[in-house]
Amino acid sequence: MEPITEVLELLKRQAELENGLRQPGGIRVTEEREIYALRERLQRHPQAVTAILQAARTLNRRPVDTLRPQDVRGLV
Repeated sequence: MEPITEVLELLKRQAELENGLRQPGGIRVTEEREIYALRERLQRHPQAVTAILQAARTLNRRPVDTLRPQDVRGLV
């Protein structure tokens, strides 16, 4: 899988889990562990993470979890 596609999927999952933290009742320990594992995996692709964050900023500060790989590739 291409790094940008993989990182976008990881960031989307991270956003889902972090939104779960904000909900009443929060999330379970297993989901919290998944967040930490996702963050470790994201650290393996710093250039892709940077490109995605820059694309989100360029596209009127769109949330990262709404981006598509084409959006990022078109700006990199």
